[in-house]
This record gives sequence, structure tokens and C-alpha cells, in this order.
Amino acid sequence: MPEDKSFRQRGASLSAWTLTARLIHKLQVAQRAMERAMLGISWRDKIHNEVIRQRTKVTDKAFRVSILKWQWAGHVCRRTDGRWSRKVLEWRPRVGKRSLGRPPTRWSDDLRKVAGIDWVRKAQNRKSWRCLMMNIKN
Repeated sequence: MPEDKSFRQRGASLSAWTLTARLIHKLQVAQRAMERAMLGISWRDKIHNEVIRQRTKVTDKAFRVSILKWQWAGHVCRRTDGRWSRKVLEWRPRVGKRSLGRPPTRWSDDLRKVAGIDWVRKAQNRKSWRCLMMNIKN
């Protein structure tokens, strides 16, 4: 079954979100509920999620969103035309007071966790960036 049109249209905007574990879990739960509804299966039927996924042949949307995010990050890092997307990536606020507690998760945190602090430099090389992208796990 091909990807549905609504996901293709929203996939780019989803990849701009900060993907927290809670958000990924919510996305997976919603997808499983939709797949069960597509097949007319209730959770009381006790059919494993893997079996439902094989029947619907739908790709895991949480994984697809993370792949789209990595692709977009690589695309933005390779830009040299001074567009706003590259400027926002490198922007650091000069003024303002930090709030107390743990800092909020940033868009680039999972990229930095997998690819390292110099992920922007690594993204310049398309081939090595693709290798990193293929090694990511949800």
C-alpha cells in the first residue's frame, strides 16, 4: 500500500517538530489505532501489532518522520545561498533570561546525539550523512 497523500503533505511539517520520546509514542499509538480501524480489528481481538502491520503494509510513520528530519537537516546544512533556514539553524539568542530547570529539547538534539557535536560539518558530505541516516534507530 503506498503512503497516503495526507502523510506526504504533512511529513515535512512533522519533521520540523522536536521529536521527544513522548511525541514518538503518541504518533505510534495513533498509527496503530488507525491500522486497526482500517482492518476492523478491536484491541480485544488480541492480534499482535506486527501481524496488523504485515496485513496493512503501512510503513512506520515515526521512523519515516525521523528519516525526513535527517534528510531536511542534511539539505539545510549543504545550502550556501544564505536562506533563512540555514540562518535559523546557526542562530544563537544574545539577550534574554534562561528559565529554571532542564532546558527544553531542541530540534537538533537527536542529530547531535547520533552524529556528534560537529553534525553540521558531517552533513556537508552527502555520502557519509546518508550512512549515518541509515544507521539511526527509533
